[in-house]
Amino acid sequence: MAEIFETMGTESSPPEETTNEHSKSSNFDDKTMRKTKPGLKRLILTLTVLFSFLLGLPWLLKSIEIYRSPLPFRDIDSLATAIDSNPLVFPCRFHLVFVNVDHSSSIKPKVDNLGFLVSSYMSEYAVSNSYCGTCDGNYTVSVSLDTGDSCVEYEDADKRILWKCGALSEFNFDQNDEVFDEYLQDTVGGSRVYTVVVVNTDQGDRLRAVVGKYRYAWVVGRVGEMNLVVQMVAEMFVKVFVSGAKDEGSIQGEFMPVGADGKIVLSFNLLNADPRDWVYDWDFKEVDEKLLAPTLEALAPIANISVESQVLYHTPKSSYSYWDDEHESHIFSTKDLPFFVNSNEWHLDTSIAAGGRSKILQFVVYVPSANECPLRLQLPNGEISVTNGFISPTWGGVVVFNPPNCLENANSMHPLRRKLSSQELNQIFEVFMGQLRQLFGLKSTGFYKGSSGTSVLLASERGFTEWELDALARQHACYNLQQCGTTLGSLSRLVQSLPRMIIKDEIGKQVKFSLEAAKLAQNNASQGICDASAVSSRHARSLAEDAFFHPSVMSISYYSFEHMFAVYSPFFLPLSLHVILAVVREMKRYKQESRKYAAWEALRKQHSD
Repeated sequence: MAEIFETMGTESSPPEETTNEHSKSSNFDDKTMRKTKPGLKRLILTLTVLFSFLLGLPWLLKSIEIYRSPLPFRDIDSLATAIDSNPLVFPCRFHLVFVNVDHSSSIKPKVDNLGFLVSSYMSEYAVSNSYCGTCDGNYTVSVSLDTGDSCVEYEDADKRILWKCGALSEFNFDQNDEVFDEYLQDTVGGSRVYTVVVVNTDQGDRLRAVVGKYRYAWVVGRVGEMNLVVQMVAEMFVKVFVSGAKDEGSIQGEFMPVGADGKIVLSFNLLNADPRDWVYDWDFKEVDEKLLAPTLEALAPIANISVESQVLYHTPKSSYSYWDDEHESHIFSTKDLPFFVNSNEWHLDTSIAAGGRSKILQFVVYVPSANECPLRLQLPNGEISVTNGFISPTWGGVVVFNPPNCLENANSMHPLRRKLSSQELNQIFEVFMGQLRQLFGLKSTGFYKGSSGTSVLLASERGFTEWELDALARQHACYNLQQCGTTLGSLSRLVQSLPRMIIKDEIGKQVKFSLEAAKLAQNNASQGICDASAVSSRHARSLAEDAFFHPSVMSISYYSFEHMFAVYSPFFLPLSLHVILAVVREMKRYKQESRKYAAWEALRKQHSD
């Protein structure tokens, strides 16, 4: 019995470890403690999903990437700055030659300063004539004195200019001006020097000034007051050779009939107002080969010109005319010119070759009906126009052709059918040539009236003289470079403002070639090669326009970053937010459970001690 009692007493008394476990269990709080270490499986899974999204982001951005060819923005800015700060100025060389003037006479002291006098007068004329495409102070003046036996070159003479002594000693000045012009070209020609020859003769008291079709002009007469002659020569140099003998307020570069792509389409139209009266036709192939080909060749450095023609019927005019007994003609005045062209009936714009940026010039031969024949244009001064035609700036020109004996043939029962003769075509296209010259801003008459006198302007078989072509080339080169710089600058600003815009390699090449052509034009201009500078500047502007108006630039395939975000956010934003929130929530849970486990570990360590 005693043994049983002892055994039962031993089992009923708890050991010290049981007491400690009981005390720890009584201090355990399941809200702030946990006995097991928190697992990382859920955290790793959520981070894996997040990292998979982050790794797929570059592929997403690559799939929606916009290709942009690199553009030389610095070169574009430097070109625009150079054009704005330093307008294109061409070097010019002028040569003044005195013939039959005795340098041993009292005139010699004055002749010694002729170079300075000419330069001073030229500076005065250049003040009102300073614009892009001129010499504007970048010129040299040389003076030669030819007495027949010897030549005197003065200190200010350009040594590269050579004048053949006695070249005019055997020439008969009684011959016409065309012969003298050809003689100068054959004897002294071959250089880009503008030369004025002053010939002292004993015939007459007035000086006669003539400007040839090459780069020569001459003043013939009794040379008295030297300042008057020098002033006349200086005006020829500045107003005629440099400016092209243009009048103030004439057509300038921005109104020149040349398209942005450097192309011109000359559309010639023969309009029969009423084919029941008469029907006219023409042999345009002959006109193109004989009359137009030399002109197109002369204007080739300035523009790429193509020609087309057509014959239209039933094309009445829009304006009205009235019968005038004094002139025995139907009269329409200059007030009726804005209403003469009938846009509803004259279907002139039929060119397929002309693109959107090419310029089309319409030249119309209007054959009136029998009810208004002969039809004549009355000028504001009351006189009847000799050419019977008019121009519309940037549009073209119109010539009214009255059939011969139209009053007698008006009552004919059968319509008259005939073709324009060669003589009639020559007369019509002579008027057209004058209209084309006016559209380019040149004079259509053969005279230039300046402050120092009137000069005769010889006409060229090509329609444009060499000094006129030089002036046009200089002005077009300057205007084309300005437009090239403006267009490239606009393209540069547009590309930089739209980072999502597509820039193809073709645009990059066009910009690169445009800059190269512009630099070549500037180099040619610095050397005085105006025709080559005009060709290069035309190519530079055309390439710049092609780059700016490229179909990929004009399309709507590019969009802003905000647009891309608005398109893709409904697909990826909700899912991304869920993933990010899950990661944040799981990290917070893991940190919280880790703190619980740490608290339990601290409690257990405390009781073990």
